[in-house]
Amino acid sequence: MPRVYVVGSLNIDSVVEVERHPRPGETLMGGDVATFFGGKGANQAVAAAAAGADVLFIGRVGDDSGGHDYIARLRARGIDASAVTVTAGSTTGHAMIALDARAENTIIVSPGANARLGVADLGPLENIQPGDVLLAPLESDLDVIAEAARMARSRGAQVVLNLAPFAELPADILALADPVIVNEHEAQQLGRSGASPESLLVTLGSAGSRWGSIEVEAARVEHVVDTTGAGDSYCGTLAAGLAAGLDARAAMQAASDAAGRAVAWVGAQPD
Repeated sequence: MPRVYVVGSLNIDSVVEVERHPRPGETLMGGDVATFFGGKGANQAVAAAAAGADVLFIGRVGDDSGGHDYIARLRARGIDASAVTVTAGSTTGHAMIALDARAENTIIVSPGANARLGVADLGPLENIQPGDVLLAPLESDLDVIAEAARMARSRGAQVVLNLAPFAELPADILALADPVIVNEHEAQQLGRSGASPESLLVTLGSAGSRWGSIEVEAARVEHVVDTTGAGDSYCGTLAAGLAAGLDARAAMQAASDAAGRAVAWVGAQPD
């Protein structure tokens, strides 16, 4: 069975609800703090597993309760966490999220152990093969992501790069991806950088998504609770679909449906 390999971040998310986001220098009162599991890499791995993929995750957590709990959570979701390293002397990554009354969020990330992820951690990619998919967002060291993409493509696997949070990657690395996934804002940043990936998938929120000449409508959503993690649900589900042999349109439709479901709960991952 083809496998999805995810290289990325694991964070503990602290979410506080506010009526609106503060202006610079302003203090606002918010609601109670709720704690969830997050991190773009882990969010996407959980989504891929939920979509039926065999998933192996490569990442780092701190030697703390959050890190050990996260490894147990991944395993409970059926994800191979054997390549998640517990990092002595480091804390697990942490994200601080403000969620406003319109379900829009702002996020500040303290990477913690995620910043210690190195090329030496990519050993499991020696086993990646044709039919497998490498999925990587950009919350990790960019040199590590670039090397992971090279390793995967050199072994015949499909590479899916999610340029979130946006960062510039060399043109030769972008060329390895099929597709490069960006949202509307990241697409603008990509354009300003002068990069033009041949295989580009743009998610357009309620307007759906577009991959080259293929356009798919967004899932109908009656009530949006929290947009955190919707893009990650899309990416993980898309990778699972591609690994399962779905064509681009079918994989995009499954991803769109998953993203629509993801806005119905608070936090980046379902309970």
